[in-house]
Amino acid sequence: MGSDPLIVTLGMFGSMLFLLILGAPLAWALLSVGVVFAYALWGAGGLELLAISSFASMDNFLLVALPMFIFMGLMLQRSGITDNLFDMINKVMGQIPGGLGMGTVIICALIAAMAGVSGAATVSLGIIALPSMLKRGYDKKLVTGTIMAGGALGFLIPPSVLMILYAFLSKDSVGKLFAAGLMPGLMLAGIYILYIYIRCKINPSLAPALPADEQVDWKGKIVSLKALILPGLLIGTVLTFIITGVTTPSEASAVGAAGSIVCAAIYRTLNWSVVKDVLMDTTKLMGMLIWITIAAVFFSRVYMGLGADMVLEEFIEDMDMSPYMVILFMLLCYFILGMFLDDFAIVFITVPLFVPIVEGLGFDTIWFAVLFIISMQSAYLTPPFGYNLFYMRSVAPPEITIYDLYKAAVPFIILQIIGLALVVAFPQIALWLPEYIYGPL
Repeated sequence: MGSDPLIVTLGMFGSMLFLLILGAPLAWALLSVGVVFAYALWGAGGLELLAISSFASMDNFLLVALPMFIFMGLMLQRSGITDNLFDMINKVMGQIPGGLGMGTVIICALIAAMAGVSGAATVSLGIIALPSMLKRGYDKKLVTGTIMAGGALGFLIPPSVLMILYAFLSKDSVGKLFAAGLMPGLMLAGIYILYIYIRCKINPSLAPALPADEQVDWKGKIVSLKALILPGLLIGTVLTFIITGVTTPSEASAVGAAGSIVCAAIYRTLNWSVVKDVLMDTTKLMGMLIWITIAAVFFSRVYMGLGADMVLEEFIEDMDMSPYMVILFMLLCYFILGMFLDDFAIVFITVPLFVPIVEGLGFDTIWFAVLFIISMQSAYLTPPFGYNLFYMRSVAPPEITIYDLYKAAVPFIILQIIGLALVVAFPQIALWLPEYIYGPL
């Protein structure tokens, strides 16, 4: 086999996509393509790269944070905190048209800060909030769109598992990434809330207020806010430790995992069955992530070892694009890839290729990381294969079809693109907080 970079590029990525279309798991698709091309190009010696990549992938203390944060999110989810938060929102905002929808966005942001992944909030609130809002006469497309878009905030609001993987590959500071993601995440949540408020102000029938007999007085509302105390303390402690540098991200993740056990004990939901289920689910998810990590790092090293990454740089030079057009081209690639691949695949495949180019163009890689994460949020809602669409379909009642979900996602995709455009046009939305904490980046 020749080692022409263009042929290798087409061969490796074409083979990988072909295997994925056939239904092969991502890890095995990446690993098998990497092994075949390494052997074909360098013989048996090329397979030594697999061992080197495996040890290099695992020899990173940062990855210890992944199982801890996943454990924390799952334990908090099992502890009943989500149910208590929705009950609080029901009491505090239920009297406002669209109040439960706006409150659901707030809960999604809180669950994002507890779980670090997109699917947690989507599935949890699909089970808890969706039936409740439909029962109260909420429009099904508004409700499902709100939950799916709110669930995607798990990518951006720290502690985000995807940000940890991005930092692992780009060698950026996890604390700076977490700080950079916070303000854009809150901005997007605010945009969703404003959209729901305006729509419901124009047409209150989309999301009627609670009947008078279900509303509570101010005293009841204040009392219900106690549901925020435990998750607020835990989230605030973990993020403060990471962002201010009191602990490393891995150490802070251990604090979060221990704190989630304490929260479950306080809620009287801690028992051996819950611990066993959480440990098993964490192990399953981490097993998948570790195999993807090893396979993707090996795949990238085979590709980069040939100098094939120069194909992309030469393509950009030949197109004679301005620096910002290059960034938009990359974001478009993310948007398209997100329709077919999951976020873990995309981060491992593209970050080693794109980050050096971003640095070469003189852009801040922390800022680009936020653009990447927001693009992943949009991709997770984009038909036909956006992952949050299928998470929602798995818990939605039969009368809500996949086509309803496609329609529900469109307004929120537009809102996400608006949010992305704002961060592109005004980088300080992402960079102000890390610069304030750490100094000029």
